[in-house]
Amino acid sequence: MDDLTRRGFLKVAGLSIASALGMGALSQVQAQEQEKKLEDKEDEELEDKEDEELEDKDPDYDDLFEENEELEETRVCPQCGALMYRQGRTWTCDNCGYSYVE
Repeated sequence: MDDLTRRGFLKVAGLSIASALGMGALSQVQAQEQEKKLEDKEDEELEDKEDEELEDKDPDYDDLFEENEELEETRVCPQCGALMYRQGRTWTCDNCGYSYVE
């Protein structure tokens, strides 16, 4: 068996402490993730309950979420990546002002 020196002992001790701290941090992160998942689930259940109450109260509730058939068409600007809007045949970027005629 190898002779255990002070330096070797300190390396092993340091690694074991670091390992223990890492495992503690990992378990803490996992606990936080589980807690967040539980909170998200509770929030979803609350939203579902609120939606059901609105459906019961408002007969036109479903009409609120139907797609609008007259939605504005948008495109992505080739220069900056922002949204472009259309005025007649001209497309203009909201961000940089780039425009072109279709």
